[in-house]
Amino acid sequence: MDKQDLKQTEQSVISPKTEEQIEEQKLIRRLQMMMNMVMQVIAQDRSLTIDEASQMIADSRKAALTMFPGKELAYDLIWKPRFQRLMRERFRIM
Repeated sequence: MDKQDLKQTEQSVISPKTEEQIEEQKLIRRLQMMMNMVMQVIAQDRSLTIDEASQMIADSRKAALTMFPGKELAYDLIWKPRFQRLMRERFRIM
């Protein structure tokens, strides 16, 4: 393999991120921040009722699926268990 072949291989492996990939990363980061904020409010606001917390979770799910249409399974695998665990811990749900 000569230098030219090596250079082409490196360029194909280490290609710059496309604008679409950059935008998707921004959306993912925004989603993570939003979900973390919802979780912190539920965990820390002692005046929050179980109904209010449930509504916040439902609203955050709707927002997540608006940002990433068709990704219900990903939401159910990543965020739903975290919210369920938080609700059990926060409201002593069995």
